Amino acid sequence: MQIIIKLIFLSLFGILISNAQQSTANEITVIVSDLKNNEGRVFVALYNSETNFLSKEIKGSISDIKNNSCTLTFKDIPNGMYAISLFHDVNNNNKMDTNFLGIPKEDYGCSNNAKGFMGPPKWKDAKFQINNKSIIQYIKI
Repeated sequence: MQIIIKLIFLSLFGILISNAQQSTANEITVIVSDLKNNEGRVFVALYNSETNFLSKEIKGSISDIKNNSCTLTFKDIPNGMYAISLFHDVNNNNKMDTNFLGIPKEDYGCSNNAKGFMGPPKWKDAKFQINNKSIIQYIKI
């Protein structure tokens, strides 16, 4: 009887471990297309809440540009709700350049190709969900 209980316990433990690993093994691949040129780099930020959207990313990455596009992958992403923002740093000064009104001079984009109206894109338009499956976000500039 004790052997059966141990086998059941070990089986349940194995299932729990595989589910725990599965929930953090997600990847988000970001494919950016239609960049104006191959100059500079693309800065990409990943956010996990509306409160931090466009202000405090949980992960960030920088990608070189080839053929007016770039691809990068965020690894080990837990299940949840996320959004992506990015900008094309054409002049390699490591920041998004804006005019005196704060309007961006350099191209930018968000997940789901969300666009802002009289301001930046909104979380509700850019958010997407990860649930035990890696995804690809195609962002067109």
